Amino acid sequence: MIIPVLVRNFINNKRYNINLLCRRMASNDSSKYLISNSTYKPFLNQLGLEEENLGVFDGKWFANGQVIDSINPSTNEPIARVRQGSIEDYQRIVESSSKAFQYWSNVPAPKRGDIVRQIGDELRKNIQPLGKLISMEMGKILPEGVGEVQEFIDICDYAVGLSRMYDGKVLPSERSGHMLIEQWNPLGIIGIITAFNFPCAVFGWNQAISLACGNVTLWKGAPTTPLTSIATTKIVERVLKHNNLPDGLSSLICGGSDIGKLISEDKRIPLVSFTGSTQIGKQVAQTVQSRFGKSILELGGNNAIIVMDDADLTLAIPAIFFAAVGTAGQRCTTARRLIVQEGIYDEVLIRLRHAYEQIESRIGEPFEENVLYGPLHTKHSVQLYENALEQIKQSQGKIFYGGQVYTERKGNYVQPTIVTELNHDSSIVHQETFAPILYVLKCKTFEEAVQWNNEVNQGLSSSIFTNNPEYLFKWIGPNGSDCGIVNVNIPTSGAEIGGAFGGEKHTGGGRESGSDSWKQYMRRSTCTINYSKKLPLAQGIKFT
Repeated sequence: MIIPVLVRNFINNKRYNINLLCRRMASNDSSKYLISNSTYKPFLNQLGLEEENLGVFDGKWFANGQVIDSINPSTNEPIARVRQGSIEDYQRIVESSSKAFQYWSNVPAPKRGDIVRQIGDELRKNIQPLGKLISMEMGKILPEGVGEVQEFIDICDYAVGLSRMYDGKVLPSERSGHMLIEQWNPLGIIGIITAFNFPCAVFGWNQAISLACGNVTLWKGAPTTPLTSIATTKIVERVLKHNNLPDGLSSLICGGSDIGKLISEDKRIPLVSFTGSTQIGKQVAQTVQSRFGKSILELGGNNAIIVMDDADLTLAIPAIFFAAVGTAGQRCTTARRLIVQEGIYDEVLIRLRHAYEQIESRIGEPFEENVLYGPLHTKHSVQLYENALEQIKQSQGKIFYGGQVYTERKGNYVQPTIVTELNHDSSIVHQETFAPILYVLKCKTFEEAVQWNNEVNQGLSSSIFTNNPEYLFKWIGPNGSDCGIVNVNIPTSGAEIGGAFGGEKHTGGGRESGSDSWKQYMRRSTCTINYSKKLPLAQGIKFT
Protein backbone atom coordinates (compact mmCIF):
# COMPACT_ATOMS: atom_id res chain seq x y z
CA MET A 1 0.00 0.00 0.00
CA ILE A 2 2.86 2.42 0.81
CA ILE A 3 4.70 2.29 -2.55
CA PRO A 4 1.69 3.26 -4.75
CA VAL A 5 0.96 6.16 -2.41
CA LEU A 6 4.59 7.37 -2.63
CA VAL A 7 4.57 7.14 -6.43
CA ARG A 8 1.27 8.99 -6.60
CA ASN A 9 2.62 11.70 -4.28
CA PHE A 10 5.72 12.11 -6.47
CA ILE A 11 3.61 12.54 -9.62
CA ASN A 12 1.24 14.98 -7.94
CA ASN A 13 4.09 17.05 -6.50
CA LYS A 14 5.66 17.33 -9.95
CA ARG A 15 2.30 18.41 -11.39
CA TYR A 16 1.89 20.94 -8.54
CA ASN A 17 5.34 22.47 -9.18
CA ILE A 18 4.68 22.74 -12.94
CA ASN A 19 1.36 24.48 -12.31
CA LEU A 20 3.05 26.85 -9.87
CA LEU A 21 5.77 27.65 -12.40
CA CYS A 22 3.16 28.41 -15.08
CA ARG A 23 1.33 30.78 -12.77
CA ARG A 24 4.55 32.60 -11.92
CA MET A 25 5.36 32.97 -15.60
CA ALA A 26 1.95 34.60 -16.02
CA SER A 27 2.70 37.22 -13.38
CA ASN A 28 3.95 40.75 -13.85
CA ASP A 29 7.68 40.83 -13.09
CA SER A 30 7.34 44.37 -11.67
CA SER A 31 5.26 43.14 -8.74
CA LYS A 32 5.74 40.44 -6.14
CA TYR A 33 1.99 40.28 -5.49
CA LEU A 34 -0.23 37.55 -6.87
CA ILE A 35 -2.88 40.13 -7.75
CA SER A 36 -0.67 41.04 -10.72
CA ASN A 37 -0.79 37.44 -11.94
CA SER A 38 -3.17 36.92 -14.86
CA THR A 39 -4.56 33.78 -13.18
CA TYR A 40 -5.85 35.72 -10.18
CA LYS A 41 -6.14 39.32 -11.36
CA PRO A 42 -9.54 39.08 -13.12
CA PHE A 43 -11.56 37.85 -10.14
CA LEU A 44 -9.64 39.94 -7.61
CA ASN A 45 -10.21 43.09 -9.67
CA GLN A 46 -13.86 42.12 -10.10
CA LEU A 47 -14.13 42.31 -6.31
CA GLY A 48 -12.64 45.80 -6.33
CA LEU A 49 -9.25 44.77 -4.95
CA GLU A 50 -5.96 46.38 -5.91
CA GLU A 51 -2.30 45.88 -5.07
CA GLU A 52 -2.74 48.15 -2.03
CA ASN A 53 -6.13 48.36 -0.33
CA LEU A 54 -7.52 50.67 2.32
CA GLY A 55 -8.78 48.66 5.27
CA VAL A 56 -11.28 50.99 6.96
CA PHE A 57 -14.82 51.80 5.80
CA ASP A 58 -17.59 53.95 7.26
CA GLY A 59 -19.26 54.96 4.00
CA LYS A 60 -15.87 56.07 2.69
CA TRP A 61 -12.64 54.09 2.37
CA PHE A 62 -9.59 55.31 4.28
CA ALA A 63 -6.85 54.03 6.62
CA ASN A 64 -3.89 55.42 8.55
CA GLY A 65 -2.41 52.35 10.18
CA GLN A 66 0.26 49.78 9.43
CA VAL A 67 0.57 48.19 5.97
CA ILE A 68 0.51 44.38 5.94
CA ASP A 69 0.63 41.68 3.28
CA SER A 70 -2.14 39.13 2.87
CA ILE A 71 -0.51 35.73 2.31
CA ASN A 72 -1.67 32.82 0.17
CA PRO A 73 -1.20 29.80 2.48
CA SER A 74 -0.83 27.36 -0.41
CA THR A 75 2.41 29.05 -1.60
CA ASN A 76 3.24 31.57 1.18
CA GLU A 77 3.33 34.29 -1.47
CA PRO A 78 1.70 37.70 -0.90
CA ILE A 79 -1.63 38.28 -2.62
CA ALA A 80 -1.89 42.03 -2.04
CA ARG A 81 -1.27 44.49 0.75
CA VAL A 82 -3.68 46.23 3.11
CA ARG A 83 -3.36 49.41 5.12
CA GLN A 84 -4.94 48.72 8.48
CA GLY A 85 -6.84 51.13 10.70
CA SER A 86 -5.40 53.22 13.51
CA ILE A 87 -6.90 54.09 16.90
CA GLU A 88 -8.00 57.43 15.45
CA ASP A 89 -9.65 55.61 12.52
CA TYR A 90 -11.54 53.45 15.00
CA GLN A 91 -12.91 56.48 16.83
CA ARG A 92 -14.13 57.94 13.55
CA ILE A 93 -16.06 54.86 12.48
CA VAL A 94 -17.70 54.49 15.89
CA GLU A 95 -18.98 58.05 15.55
CA SER A 96 -20.28 57.27 12.06
CA SER A 97 -21.93 54.10 13.33
CA SER A 98 -23.65 55.95 16.19
CA LYS A 99 -25.15 58.47 13.77
CA ALA A 100 -26.25 55.72 11.38
CA PHE A 101 -28.04 53.89 14.19
CA GLN A 102 -30.23 56.92 14.95
CA TYR A 103 -31.59 56.68 11.40
CA TRP A 104 -31.62 52.92 10.89
CA SER A 105 -33.37 52.01 14.13
CA ASN A 106 -36.41 54.04 13.03
CA VAL A 107 -36.71 52.38 9.60
CA PRO A 108 -39.62 49.88 9.64
CA ALA A 109 -38.37 46.34 10.07
CA PRO A 110 -39.75 45.00 6.75
CA LYS A 111 -37.93 47.81 4.91
CA ARG A 112 -34.74 46.91 6.75
CA GLY A 113 -35.34 43.34 5.62
CA ASP A 114 -35.52 44.48 2.02
CA ILE A 115 -32.03 45.99 2.29
CA VAL A 116 -30.77 42.66 3.65
CA ARG A 117 -32.47 40.97 0.68
CA GLN A 118 -30.54 43.22 -1.68
CA ILE A 119 -27.28 42.35 0.08
CA GLY A 120 -28.08 38.66 -0.50
CA ASP A 121 -28.77 39.35 -4.18
CA GLU A 122 -25.47 41.23 -4.56
CA LEU A 123 -23.65 38.30 -2.95
CA ARG A 124 -25.30 35.94 -5.46
CA LYS A 125 -23.81 38.00 -8.30
CA ASN A 126 -20.36 37.66 -6.76
CA ILE A 127 -20.49 34.17 -5.29
CA GLN A 128 -17.79 32.72 -7.55
CA PRO A 129 -15.13 35.47 -7.30
CA LEU A 130 -15.68 35.91 -3.56
CA GLY A 131 -15.58 32.14 -3.08
CA LYS A 132 -12.27 32.03 -4.97
CA LEU A 133 -10.82 34.78 -2.80
CA ILE A 134 -11.84 32.97 0.41
CA SER A 135 -10.27 29.80 -0.96
CA MET A 136 -7.09 31.63 -1.91
CA GLU A 137 -6.67 33.69 1.26
CA MET A 138 -7.90 31.23 3.89
CA GLY A 139 -6.80 28.00 2.23
CA LYS A 140 -10.06 26.03 2.08
CA ILE A 141 -11.02 24.28 -1.15
CA LEU A 142 -13.16 26.15 -3.68
CA PRO A 143 -16.45 24.31 -3.01
CA GLU A 144 -16.10 25.28 0.65
CA GLY A 145 -15.21 28.87 -0.24
CA VAL A 146 -18.27 29.17 -2.46
CA GLY A 147 -20.31 27.36 0.18
CA GLU A 148 -19.30 29.97 2.73
CA VAL A 149 -20.69 32.76 0.54
CA GLN A 150 -23.84 30.68 0.05
CA GLU A 151 -24.18 30.53 3.82
CA PHE A 152 -24.17 34.35 3.94
CA ILE A 153 -26.81 34.38 1.20
CA ASP A 154 -28.94 31.87 3.09
CA ILE A 155 -28.87 33.87 6.32
CA CYS A 156 -29.86 36.98 4.34
CA ASP A 157 -32.93 35.08 3.08
CA TYR A 158 -33.66 34.01 6.65
CA ALA A 159 -33.30 37.56 7.97
CA VAL A 160 -35.69 38.92 5.34
CA GLY A 161 -38.41 36.64 6.68
CA LEU A 162 -37.43 37.44 10.25
CA SER A 163 -37.94 41.16 9.60
CA ARG A 164 -41.67 40.47 9.23
CA MET A 165 -41.93 37.87 11.98
CA TYR A 166 -39.98 38.65 15.15
CA ASP A 167 -42.46 39.43 17.84
CA GLY A 168 -43.11 39.95 21.52
CA LYS A 169 -45.73 38.24 23.62
CA VAL A 170 -49.05 39.64 24.77
CA LEU A 171 -49.47 38.36 28.32
CA PRO A 172 -52.61 38.23 30.48
CA SER A 173 -52.66 40.93 33.15
CA GLU A 174 -54.07 40.27 36.61
CA ARG A 175 -55.47 43.83 36.64
CA SER A 176 -58.65 44.88 34.90
CA GLY A 177 -58.17 47.46 32.15
CA HIS A 178 -54.47 46.66 31.78
CA MET A 179 -52.40 45.07 29.02
CA LEU A 180 -49.05 43.37 29.50
CA ILE A 181 -46.83 43.15 26.39
CA GLU A 182 -43.22 42.53 25.42
CA GLN A 183 -41.52 45.06 23.15
CA TRP A 184 -38.24 44.22 21.38
CA ASN A 185 -35.94 47.06 20.31
CA PRO A 186 -32.47 47.14 18.72
CA LEU A 187 -29.35 47.50 20.85
CA GLY A 188 -27.23 49.89 18.78
CA ILE A 189 -23.76 49.18 17.38
CA ILE A 190 -22.94 45.47 17.17
CA GLY A 191 -19.20 44.81 17.33
CA ILE A 192 -18.30 41.76 15.27
CA ILE A 193 -14.87 40.13 15.63
CA THR A 194 -14.41 37.12 13.35
CA ALA A 195 -11.78 34.41 12.86
CA PHE A 196 -9.74 33.34 9.83
CA ASN A 197 -11.43 29.97 9.27
CA PHE A 198 -14.81 31.41 8.25
CA PRO A 199 -13.82 34.93 7.18
CA CYS A 200 -17.11 35.72 5.44
CA ALA A 201 -19.96 33.49 6.72
CA VAL A 202 -19.70 34.27 10.44
CA PHE A 203 -19.81 37.98 9.67
CA GLY A 204 -22.87 37.22 7.55
CA TRP A 205 -24.62 35.41 10.42
CA ASN A 206 -24.18 38.47 12.59
CA GLN A 207 -24.74 41.21 10.06
CA ALA A 208 -27.92 39.93 8.42
CA ILE A 209 -29.68 39.38 11.75
CA SER A 210 -28.31 42.62 13.25
CA LEU A 211 -29.51 44.78 10.36
CA ALA A 212 -32.95 43.15 10.27
CA CYS A 213 -33.29 43.85 14.01
CA GLY A 214 -32.43 47.53 13.55
CA ASN A 215 -28.79 47.56 14.63
CA VAL A 216 -25.71 48.74 12.77
CA THR A 217 -22.49 46.71 12.57
CA LEU A 218 -18.81 47.40 13.15
CA TRP A 219 -16.65 44.54 11.88
CA LYS A 220 -13.06 43.59 12.62
CA GLY A 221 -12.09 40.53 10.59
CA ALA A 222 -9.09 38.31 11.19
CA PRO A 223 -5.73 40.07 10.53
CA THR A 224 -4.73 37.22 8.18
CA THR A 225 -7.83 37.45 5.94
CA PRO A 226 -8.19 41.22 5.37
CA LEU A 227 -8.90 40.97 1.64
CA THR A 228 -12.00 38.87 2.29
CA SER A 229 -13.18 41.47 4.81
CA ILE A 230 -12.63 44.29 2.30
CA ALA A 231 -14.19 42.48 -0.66
CA THR A 232 -17.26 41.46 1.37
CA THR A 233 -17.71 45.03 2.61
CA LYS A 234 -17.44 46.39 -0.94
CA ILE A 235 -20.33 44.12 -1.93
CA VAL A 236 -22.41 45.47 0.96
CA GLU A 237 -21.32 49.02 0.08
CA ARG A 238 -22.96 48.80 -3.35
CA VAL A 239 -26.33 48.12 -1.75
CA LEU A 240 -25.94 50.92 0.78
CA LYS A 241 -24.98 53.48 -1.88
CA HIS A 242 -27.77 52.36 -4.23
CA ASN A 243 -30.29 53.04 -1.45
CA ASN A 244 -28.66 56.28 -0.23
CA LEU A 245 -28.19 54.85 3.25
CA PRO A 246 -26.07 56.67 5.84
CA ASP A 247 -22.36 56.28 6.43
CA GLY A 248 -21.56 53.88 9.22
CA LEU A 249 -24.43 51.45 8.73
CA SER A 250 -21.93 48.65 8.00
CA SER A 251 -18.44 49.69 9.13
CA LEU A 252 -15.18 47.79 8.76
CA ILE A 253 -11.78 48.19 10.35
CA CYS A 254 -8.87 45.88 9.55
CA GLY A 255 -6.43 45.58 12.41
CA GLY A 256 -4.92 43.48 15.14
CA SER A 257 -5.53 42.83 18.82
CA ASP A 258 -5.32 46.55 19.65
CA ILE A 259 -8.51 47.18 17.68
CA GLY A 260 -10.19 44.13 19.21
CA LYS A 261 -9.33 45.49 22.66
CA LEU A 262 -10.90 48.85 21.81
CA ILE A 263 -14.11 47.17 20.69
CA SER A 264 -14.28 45.09 23.88
CA GLU A 265 -13.75 48.14 26.10
CA ASP A 266 -16.04 50.54 24.26
CA LYS A 267 -19.24 51.39 26.18
CA ARG A 268 -20.77 52.65 22.93
CA ILE A 269 -20.88 49.05 21.68
CA PRO A 270 -23.56 47.24 23.73
CA LEU A 271 -22.93 43.81 22.16
CA VAL A 272 -19.69 42.20 21.03
CA SER A 273 -19.86 39.00 18.99
CA PHE A 274 -16.49 37.26 19.17
CA THR A 275 -15.37 34.14 17.29
CA GLY A 276 -11.94 32.75 18.13
CA SER A 277 -9.95 30.84 20.70
CA THR A 278 -11.16 30.11 24.21
CA GLN A 279 -8.13 31.90 25.65
CA ILE A 280 -8.84 35.20 23.87
CA GLY A 281 -12.60 34.76 24.21
CA LYS A 282 -12.26 34.63 27.97
CA GLN A 283 -10.42 37.97 27.93
CA VAL A 284 -13.09 39.49 25.68
CA ALA A 285 -15.89 38.20 27.92
CA GLN A 286 -14.30 39.59 31.08
CA THR A 287 -13.63 42.98 29.49
CA VAL A 288 -17.14 43.32 28.07
CA GLN A 289 -18.75 42.13 31.30
CA SER A 290 -16.68 44.59 33.34
CA ARG A 291 -18.62 47.38 31.63
CA PHE A 292 -21.90 45.39 31.81
CA GLY A 293 -22.02 44.88 28.05
CA LYS A 294 -23.30 41.77 26.33
CA SER A 295 -21.22 39.23 24.41
CA ILE A 296 -21.84 36.35 22.04
CA LEU A 297 -18.93 33.92 22.26
CA GLU A 298 -18.16 31.25 19.65
CA LEU A 299 -14.96 29.66 20.94
CA GLY A 300 -13.12 26.34 20.86
CA GLY A 301 -14.44 22.87 20.15
CA ASN A 302 -12.99 19.45 20.95
CA ASN A 303 -15.68 17.59 19.08
CA ALA A 304 -16.31 13.85 19.21
CA ILE A 305 -18.02 11.34 16.96
CA ILE A 306 -19.26 8.14 18.60
CA VAL A 307 -19.65 4.98 16.50
CA MET A 308 -21.66 2.20 18.11
CA ASP A 309 -21.46 -1.47 17.10
CA ASP A 310 -24.80 -1.26 15.27
CA ALA A 311 -23.80 1.79 13.17
CA ASP A 312 -24.10 1.89 9.39
CA LEU A 313 -20.44 2.26 8.42
CA THR A 314 -21.34 3.30 4.88
CA LEU A 315 -22.62 6.50 6.51
CA ALA A 316 -20.14 6.72 9.36
CA ILE A 317 -16.81 6.49 7.49
CA PRO A 318 -17.47 9.27 4.93
CA ALA A 319 -18.88 11.44 7.71
CA ILE A 320 -15.82 10.95 9.93
CA PHE A 321 -13.55 11.59 6.96
CA PHE A 322 -15.24 14.89 6.10
CA ALA A 323 -15.50 16.03 9.71
CA ALA A 324 -11.85 15.27 10.51
CA VAL A 325 -10.14 16.22 7.23
CA GLY A 326 -12.40 18.90 5.71
CA THR A 327 -10.90 22.40 5.74
CA ALA A 328 -7.65 20.67 6.81
CA GLY A 329 -9.06 20.27 10.33
CA GLN A 330 -9.59 24.02 10.80
CA ARG A 331 -13.30 24.20 11.50
CA CYS A 332 -14.65 24.95 14.95
CA THR A 333 -16.75 21.82 14.44
CA THR A 334 -13.92 19.58 13.16
CA ALA A 335 -14.02 16.07 14.63
CA ARG A 336 -10.95 15.72 16.85
CA ARG A 337 -11.95 12.60 18.79
CA LEU A 338 -13.45 9.37 17.43
CA ILE A 339 -14.95 7.08 20.08
CA VAL A 340 -15.60 3.60 18.65
CA GLN A 341 -17.27 0.67 20.40
CA GLU A 342 -14.84 -2.20 20.71
CA GLY A 343 -16.75 -4.67 18.49
CA ILE A 344 -16.10 -2.66 15.31
CA TYR A 345 -12.97 -0.75 16.34
CA ASP A 346 -10.56 -2.62 14.04
CA GLU A 347 -12.90 -2.48 11.05
CA VAL A 348 -13.42 1.26 11.47
CA LEU A 349 -9.64 1.84 11.54
CA ILE A 350 -9.09 -0.20 8.37
CA ARG A 351 -11.84 1.62 6.49
CA LEU A 352 -10.69 4.98 7.76
CA ARG A 353 -7.10 4.36 6.64
CA HIS A 354 -8.38 3.52 3.17
CA ALA A 355 -10.35 6.77 3.05
CA TYR A 356 -7.33 8.81 4.18
CA GLU A 357 -5.12 7.18 1.54
CA GLN A 358 -7.44 8.38 -1.21
CA ILE A 359 -6.86 12.04 -0.35
CA GLU A 360 -3.12 11.86 -1.03
CA SER A 361 -3.79 12.28 -4.76
CA ARG A 362 -6.14 15.23 -4.18
CA ILE A 363 -3.91 17.63 -2.27
CA GLY A 364 -3.12 20.91 -3.97
CA GLU A 365 -3.87 24.59 -4.38
CA PRO A 366 -7.38 24.95 -2.97
CA PHE A 367 -9.27 26.24 -5.99
CA GLU A 368 -7.73 23.88 -8.51
CA GLU A 369 -10.08 21.28 -9.93
CA ASN A 370 -10.37 17.94 -8.12
CA VAL A 371 -8.54 19.17 -5.00
CA LEU A 372 -10.12 18.04 -1.72
CA TYR A 373 -7.47 19.09 0.76
CA GLY A 374 -5.60 22.37 1.07
CA PRO A 375 -3.03 23.90 3.41
CA LEU A 376 -3.10 25.03 6.99
CA HIS A 377 -3.66 28.75 7.24
CA THR A 378 -0.24 29.88 8.52
CA LYS A 379 3.27 28.66 9.21
CA HIS A 380 2.43 28.96 12.90
CA SER A 381 -0.37 26.43 12.38
CA VAL A 382 2.17 23.98 10.99
CA GLN A 383 4.30 24.51 14.09
CA LEU A 384 1.29 23.73 16.32
CA TYR A 385 0.72 20.53 14.31
CA GLU A 386 4.34 19.50 14.83
CA ASN A 387 4.19 20.34 18.52
CA ALA A 388 1.10 18.16 18.92
CA LEU A 389 2.82 15.25 17.19
CA GLU A 390 5.76 15.53 19.55
CA GLN A 391 3.44 15.52 22.55
CA ILE A 392 1.61 12.48 21.15
CA LYS A 393 4.89 10.56 20.94
CA GLN A 394 5.86 11.58 24.47
CA SER A 395 2.48 10.28 25.67
CA GLN A 396 3.11 6.90 24.00
CA GLY A 397 0.52 7.45 21.30
CA LYS A 398 0.80 5.68 17.94
CA ILE A 399 0.68 7.51 14.61
CA PHE A 400 -1.63 5.10 12.83
CA TYR A 401 -1.64 7.21 9.67
CA GLY A 402 0.03 10.44 8.54
CA GLY A 403 2.17 12.56 10.82
CA GLN A 404 4.25 14.28 8.14
CA VAL A 405 4.76 17.86 7.01
CA TYR A 406 4.86 18.13 3.21
CA THR A 407 8.16 19.98 3.14
CA GLU A 408 8.47 19.62 -0.65
CA ARG A 409 5.55 22.02 -1.03
CA LYS A 410 5.97 25.77 -0.66
CA GLY A 411 2.73 26.14 1.28
CA ASN A 412 1.60 25.09 4.76
CA TYR A 413 0.70 21.49 3.92
CA VAL A 414 0.56 18.71 6.51
CA GLN A 415 -0.59 15.13 6.27
CA PRO A 416 -4.00 14.27 7.76
CA THR A 417 -3.22 12.17 10.81
CA ILE A 418 -4.88 9.36 12.77
CA VAL A 419 -3.64 8.64 16.31
CA THR A 420 -4.38 5.53 18.38
CA GLU A 421 -3.36 3.98 21.73
CA LEU A 422 -3.88 7.09 23.84
CA ASN A 423 -6.09 7.19 26.91
CA HIS A 424 -9.35 9.07 26.58
CA ASP A 425 -8.22 11.51 29.29
CA SER A 426 -4.69 12.14 27.99
CA SER A 427 -3.82 15.83 28.16
CA ILE A 428 -3.17 16.04 24.41
CA VAL A 429 -6.56 14.43 23.66
CA HIS A 430 -8.25 17.07 25.81
CA GLN A 431 -6.37 19.85 24.02
CA GLU A 432 -7.81 21.41 20.87
CA THR A 433 -5.17 21.49 18.12
CA PHE A 434 -6.42 23.39 15.07
CA ALA A 435 -5.07 20.83 12.60
CA PRO A 436 -6.20 17.54 10.99
CA ILE A 437 -5.33 15.21 13.89
CA LEU A 438 -7.93 12.60 14.87
CA TYR A 439 -7.63 10.64 18.14
CA VAL A 440 -9.34 7.23 17.92
CA LEU A 441 -10.49 5.80 21.26
CA LYS A 442 -11.96 2.36 22.03
CA CYS A 443 -14.97 2.25 24.36
CA LYS A 444 -17.02 -0.61 25.83
CA THR A 445 -20.51 0.85 26.28
CA PHE A 446 -22.78 3.70 25.24
CA GLU A 447 -22.59 5.17 28.74
CA GLU A 448 -18.79 5.19 28.64
CA ALA A 449 -18.80 6.87 25.22
CA VAL A 450 -21.13 9.63 26.43
CA GLN A 451 -18.96 10.18 29.51
CA TRP A 452 -15.86 10.57 27.34
CA ASN A 453 -17.69 12.91 24.99
CA ASN A 454 -18.63 15.18 27.88
CA GLU A 455 -15.39 15.15 29.89
CA VAL A 456 -13.57 17.82 27.85
CA ASN A 457 -13.86 21.52 28.65
CA GLN A 458 -15.43 22.46 25.35
CA GLY A 459 -19.01 21.71 24.34
CA LEU A 460 -19.58 22.71 20.73
CA SER A 461 -20.50 19.82 18.43
CA SER A 462 -21.01 16.07 18.82
CA SER A 463 -22.43 13.18 16.84
CA ILE A 464 -23.35 9.54 17.27
CA PHE A 465 -23.75 6.84 14.64
CA THR A 466 -26.29 4.24 15.69
CA ASN A 467 -29.52 2.57 14.57
CA ASN A 468 -30.65 1.95 18.14
CA PRO A 469 -33.60 4.23 19.09
CA GLU A 470 -32.74 3.91 22.78
CA TYR A 471 -29.23 5.29 22.20
CA LEU A 472 -30.60 8.02 19.90
CA PHE A 473 -33.02 9.44 22.44
CA LYS A 474 -30.66 9.07 25.38
CA TRP A 475 -28.00 10.89 23.33
CA ILE A 476 -30.17 13.97 22.74
CA GLY A 477 -31.68 13.83 26.23
CA PRO A 478 -30.66 15.33 29.60
CA ASN A 479 -28.01 12.69 30.30
CA GLY A 480 -26.63 12.56 26.78
CA SER A 481 -24.30 14.94 24.97
CA ASP A 482 -23.68 18.23 26.77
CA CYS A 483 -22.87 20.10 23.54
CA GLY A 484 -24.77 22.86 21.79
CA ILE A 485 -24.89 20.78 18.59
CA VAL A 486 -26.01 17.17 19.08
CA ASN A 487 -26.19 15.15 15.85
CA VAL A 488 -27.26 11.65 14.91
CA ASN A 489 -25.89 9.83 11.85
CA ILE A 490 -24.31 12.98 10.34
CA PRO A 491 -20.89 14.63 10.84
CA THR A 492 -20.05 17.17 13.53
CA SER A 493 -19.45 19.74 10.75
CA GLY A 494 -21.90 21.29 8.33
CA ALA A 495 -24.53 23.09 10.42
CA GLU A 496 -27.54 24.63 8.64
CA ILE A 497 -28.40 28.29 9.14
CA GLY A 498 -31.95 27.59 10.36
CA GLY A 499 -30.79 26.33 13.74
CA ALA A 500 -28.99 28.25 16.47
CA PHE A 501 -25.22 27.70 16.19
CA GLY A 502 -23.05 27.62 19.31
CA GLY A 503 -21.88 25.57 22.24
CA GLU A 504 -21.66 25.21 25.98
CA LYS A 505 -18.94 25.35 28.65
CA HIS A 506 -15.62 26.72 27.32
CA THR A 507 -17.18 27.13 23.87
CA GLY A 508 -18.78 30.24 25.35
CA GLY A 509 -22.54 29.69 25.41
CA GLY A 510 -23.27 32.05 22.52
CA ARG A 511 -25.82 31.37 19.79
CA GLU A 512 -25.76 32.81 16.27
CA SER A 513 -27.63 32.31 13.01
CA GLY A 514 -31.16 30.84 13.17
CA SER A 515 -33.90 29.82 15.62
CA ASP A 516 -34.32 32.56 18.25
CA SER A 517 -30.71 33.76 18.12
CA TRP A 518 -32.08 37.15 17.02
CA LYS A 519 -33.06 37.83 20.65
CA GLN A 520 -29.41 38.32 21.56
CA TYR A 521 -29.25 41.29 19.18
CA MET A 522 -32.19 43.11 20.80
CA ARG A 523 -33.31 44.37 24.19
CA ARG A 524 -36.65 43.31 25.65
CA SER A 525 -38.96 45.65 27.51
CA THR A 526 -41.92 44.39 29.51
CA CYS A 527 -44.61 47.02 29.11
CA THR A 528 -47.72 47.37 31.28
CA ILE A 529 -50.35 49.66 29.76
CA ASN A 530 -53.25 50.98 31.81
CA TYR A 531 -56.14 51.96 29.54
CA SER A 532 -58.68 52.23 32.39
CA LYS A 533 -59.67 55.10 34.68
CA LYS A 534 -58.50 53.26 37.79
CA LEU A 535 -55.10 52.53 39.34
CA PRO A 536 -55.14 49.02 40.85
CA LEU A 537 -51.74 47.85 42.12
CA ALA A 538 -50.24 44.43 41.46
CA GLN A 539 -50.77 41.67 44.02
CA GLY A 540 -53.86 43.52 45.28
CA ILE A 541 -51.81 45.98 47.34
CA LYS A 542 -53.71 48.91 48.84
CA PHE A 543 -51.64 52.10 49.31
CA THR A 544 -54.16 54.68 50.42
